[in-house]
Amino acid sequence: MINFPIAKINLGLNVVSKRDDGYHNLETVFYPVPIKDALEVFPMEDGFPSDVRCDLKVTNLFIDGDEQKNLVVKAYNMIAQDYELPRVHVHLYKHIPTQAGMGGGSSNCAYMIRLLNEMFSLGMSDEKMIGYAARLGADCAFFIKAQPAYAEGIGEKLQPISIDLSGYKMLVVRPNIPVSTKEAFSLITPQVPKKNCLDIVRQPIETWKDELVNDFERSVFAIHPEIGRLKEMMYEQGAVYAAMSGSGSSVFGLFSDTPDEKSFVGCMDELSIFTIDMSDI
Repeated sequence: MINFPIAKINLGLNVVSKRDDGYHNLETVFYPVPIKDALEVFPMEDGFPSDVRCDLKVTNLFIDGDEQKNLVVKAYNMIAQDYELPRVHVHLYKHIPTQAGMGGGSSNCAYMIRLLNEMFSLGMSDEKMIGYAARLGADCAFFIKAQPAYAEGIGEKLQPISIDLSGYKMLVVRPNIPVSTKEAFSLITPQVPKKNCLDIVRQPIETWKDELVNDFERSVFAIHPEIGRLKEMMYEQGAVYAAMSGSGSSVFGLFSDTPDEKSFVGCMDELSIFTIDMSDI
């Protein structure tokens, strides 16, 4: 069985307070974006080593680290603690940029939960799957329903909202610049914004440029001014709104007309560029 994990962007991201558990409380609006991976699960072949219950193969994009520590495998192992699951092979074809602030890993594990639930008729409700996903990461829970949502807490407290960007084209540019989320957080002084991002996104999109803020931009742009330059270029090309997603390094712009990808080609090495018709969501 196969499904197709999608990406997300953040429409505003405010770090409002430090928690006792070391995490931070956030306020953000998650919006799904149709850049997709492919996740396929099928029964494990006889004769495969008995100590492996979930075998993962990742292709197309390189992901550093032990594949047995990937969130997809962690999702399987977590569900297998409560439900009887057969051993499986998993093929993950990566297309969502990694280390990009677009939630690729979080989406993969949430879609793994969804796939296991359907494939093996586990009967889990959306709410139960959301609970499992929230245990794996801050924004994993969003991808169970993958619908526009206002998020609080560490990203697990979700409120569905109605936002329609279908009249716009989106340009996403991901530079080959790794951003340390830990370092980005360390340079932020948490504070409650004067105006909540949920209220701002309900305003006309033309007002977002002056009010809708990603708190990570100041610290990340200071360390990596090239990323800040990408945002400037979005506005130079006519974006109605542009921002960095998450803690970076992807930058996106919303355009009334189809943006010119060629203007970004060659501005720095190894860019991943996506043009998306938001009507496709």
